[in-house]
Amino acid sequence: MTGRGDDRLPVWSPRIVSWFRWYCRRYYFPPHFHALRILRSGLAGDLNPAGPLVVITNHPSWWDPVISALLSTRYPERRVFAPIDAKALESYRFFKKMGFFGVEQGTARGAATFLRVARRVLMEPDAILWVTAQGRFTDPRQRPVRLMPGLGHALARFDGNATVLPIALEYPFWDEKSPEALVHFGEPVQVRPDCGLDGAGWTDLLSTKLEAAMDQLAQAAIQRDPALFETMQTGKTGVGGMYDRIRRLTAWMGLRKFDGSHAAALGKTDELAQR
Repeated sequence: MTGRGDDRLPVWSPRIVSWFRWYCRRYYFPPHFHALRILRSGLAGDLNPAGPLVVITNHPSWWDPVISALLSTRYPERRVFAPIDAKALESYRFFKKMGFFGVEQGTARGAATFLRVARRVLMEPDAILWVTAQGRFTDPRQRPVRLMPGLGHALARFDGNATVLPIALEYPFWDEKSPEALVHFGEPVQVRPDCGLDGAGWTDLLSTKLEAAMDQLAQAAIQRDPALFETMQTGKTGVGGMYDRIRRLTAWMGLRKFDGSHAAALGKTDELAQR
């Protein structure tokens, strides 16, 4: 691993990564969320340009790695590498084979490790450096958005071309008992040797771009309109238990298709029930 001061990439096992993504999609996401939705307005541009890609997300919840794993399936030809708290990595050791690398929080050694590994990842044209750039759990409504300085310093020292893609995450409750996982792909930022930004300049720029993406997602979330989003993954609907068994039996006796969503109970059309 790179934590020993060498220049190797973190371990990235295609087999283990594929299994984890499949497990999240098939078993882990559906019981906990109503749907994973991506704001349509952010899907118009080139979200997978040539060359190394840096993804920065806000960090509202423990669920962020799971949602990021699902989103990373949009980049099947790329390897994803991500920093994680060194102590957390010891608790979730299987992450060590999924491109995660441990960083000691708040130490000079941790900062040096991040800079070294980030530089190495940025040398790989098929790589994504995926960073929860706030560095700690932060409410998505908190303003201004403040990012940790490490990525800004890494980009200031990078002498190649890359793209930074801000992604906003939010988990509001709408009509169902489970929350929505909402995502917005913000405006990409080009990294070039002639940008002329130092570490603080990059941090300020990326903070502004991520905050803009979060504001746009918040405005869409307030409208509670699934039509504004592309549904990437569905979860379970309904109350569950005996209540839904009775409702299902009633629908069967009336020769009606059962729709367990609360939206249907309110007389709305649940797009997920039509799938």
